[in-house]
Order: sequence, then C-alpha cells, then structure tokens
Amino acid sequence: MGRKGRTDTAVDVETRERLLEAATRLFAAEGFQKVTVRAICQQARANVAAVNYHFGDKMGLYRDVVSRAIETMRETTAVAQRDGEGRTAEEKLGVFVRVFIDRVVKHGRDSWIHQLMVHEMADPTPALDMVFEQVIQPRVAYVKGLVAEILGTSIDDPRVLRSAMSVQSQFHFVMSNPVTRRFMPDATEPQGLDDMAQHITEFSLAGIKALKER
Repeated sequence: MGRKGRTDTAVDVETRERLLEAATRLFAAEGFQKVTVRAICQQARANVAAVNYHFGDKMGLYRDVVSRAIETMRETTAVAQRDGEGRTAEEKLGVFVRVFIDRVVKHGRDSWIHQLMVHEMADPTPALDMVFEQVIQPRVAYVKGLVAEILGTSIDDPRVLRSAMSVQSQFHFVMSNPVTRRFMPDATEPQGLDDMAQHITEFSLAGIKALKER
C-alpha cells in the first residue's frame, strides 16, 4: 500500500499525469531541445528517475505529449468532415475553414498545441512523423478532395495540392502572433475571426475557380 492507504498504482497514475501536464507546459513554451528532464520533474514534484520509469526517456514523454495533441487535431478534422456532410464541395470548404478557426483560434483552449507545433516545425524531432501521418496528411487529403471536385479534375492534378496548401497556409496568419496583431489588432477577436473565416473561404474559392476558368 502507498501513503494514506492508496495503492502504489494510484500514486503512479497521479505522478504520471503530473509529469505529462508539466511536460506539456514546458514543451509548448520552449520546445523539445531546450527542456530538461530535471525541469519537468521539478514542476511535476517528482523524482528525476520518474520520467524513465513512466515513459522510458525524455523522447518517450514527448511522444505522449504529441499524441495528446494529435488526438485534438484529428478531432478538429473529423468535426469539419462531419459538419460538411451532405453539402457541396464549396460549402464543405467553407465549413472546414470555419471549424478550424473556431476550434483552433477563436476559443484558444488548445493554444498549447499551436505553440508545440511551431517548435516542432522549426526544430523537428522524430515525433514529426506521427504528426504528418496522423494529422497533416489526412487533413490535406480531405482539402485536396474538395479542391479536385471544385476544379473538376483529378486528385493528381498539380494545381490541387498547390491550392490545398494555399488554403491551409492562410490559417497561420490568423494564429495569435505579434505580426498579425500589428497589422490587424482585432484579428483575434470573435468578430474579426468570423470575418477572416469568411474572407479565407471567399478568397480560396475565387482562386480555385479562377484556375478552373484558365
């Protein structure tokens, strides 16, 4: 039995969760390379050997943090697909944009994921393969399918991937950052985000249809 009558298993679960919470905060703020196991354990109020015990090593812990992020990111794509069911490709693209901005930007509840991914893109770790295969590739594939339908062309048409990436890249500007706030102080306010969602949709559709006319 552990302290105060609790089982060792219960204590282990609590310690593991504290390590994950501390690691999530630190990795999101500083990235994988700059965070030390000692710093994580200090914040988690755990022995320095706890990371190895529960996760194998620092990378094992990081992979678990990334896996949590992946679950949320995959859910965002799933919600966009579900909300777009029964609609035209143009409408589905608008739904995708709105859902992404609503879930990722407007409510800010998962802002740590964006911070974590910024570090991962700037200084990739082996965990990037997980993000690419489980989140980025399926999400881009979904948008590619919509673009191909709007263009009336094959999914292999080079314009399809370029257009899908153009749609996705516009989201980065509305993510909270000092440059966006200087250009558009209200860009991250609810009404500003609604306006941006509409703009991204209209701008993207206009560009895709212009390619079709050409």
